[in-house]
Amino acid sequence: MATVISTVNMKGGVGKTTLTVNLATCLAKFQQKRVLVLDLDAQISATLSLMSPHEFAQLRRKKRTLSYLLEAIIKPNPYNKLTIDDIIVPSVCEIKGLDLLPGDIELYDEYVVSETLHHQAILQEDLGFDHAWNNLERILIQKIIDPIQDRYDYIIMDCAPGYNLLTRSGLCSSHFYLLPARPEPLSIVGIQLLERRIVKLKASHQETDPINPGLLGIVFILSGGGLLSRYYNQVMRRVQQDFQAHQIFANAIPMDVNVAKAVDMFVPAVAAMPSSSGSKAFMKLTEEFLMKAKK
Repeated sequence: MATVISTVNMKGGVGKTTLTVNLATCLAKFQQKRVLVLDLDAQISATLSLMSPHEFAQLRRKKRTLSYLLEAIIKPNPYNKLTIDDIIVPSVCEIKGLDLLPGDIELYDEYVVSETLHHQAILQEDLGFDHAWNNLERILIQKIIDPIQDRYDYIIMDCAPGYNLLTRSGLCSSHFYLLPARPEPLSIVGIQLLERRIVKLKASHQETDPINPGLLGIVFILSGGGLLSRYYNQVMRRVQQDFQAHQIFANAIPMDVNVAKAVDMFVPAVAAMPSSSGSKAFMKLTEEFLMKAKK
């Protein structure tokens, strides 16, 4: 069975997608692991890091995105014919073992979700809306990945910033979560907010279907040098005071323009420019990740 991991932070712009796609690529390309990237963010950054906009547009026209699978769970339709096997894109970027479940710019209709939960609450009036919500939260992503969990070593989910339904559902189905952060105060606030939310998420499911996603580690992304080094180190020391040593990755990802350039090529940096400093850092991070995940 796959180890399921969410990449998440309450704040945007901290490197969630960069971490997700480069870690997944390193695992598949250099460690011969079977990896699925699942894009849970409506910004579809992970999807467009692994395929061109033209390729994505073709898939979307054929309804071969995550949105189709979500709709099939939220509002089942007997005429739905596509399965997850029809939607997963195998060997993206021509990398054996690296598959993608593409996201979508319109993942689900909030009105339909509310309507569905309302009807379920009425049918189960003794349990109420909270129970219906928690149940959907618990099963939404789990139902999607259940049929294919035994095919992969890792399923890595790129979550949206904030704390929406899909992020919570992704965490509910995860064994671990990765917390990317920049060594700056607002990113630290994102870490603190997320940790509090996860405590509440676990508590809300404790009596029905307990969940226990564990923090695999905090990864510092784009840790610049030069005049900023002293400032970055001060912020990182603050994090080290709040977390145990094993909860923080020893390997940070340095500032590297090649990582940004790779985004325009729709290929992860570790595949496009494996000799760059950023790519080499991701390779070392992957080795540390394997030790932490113990697989």
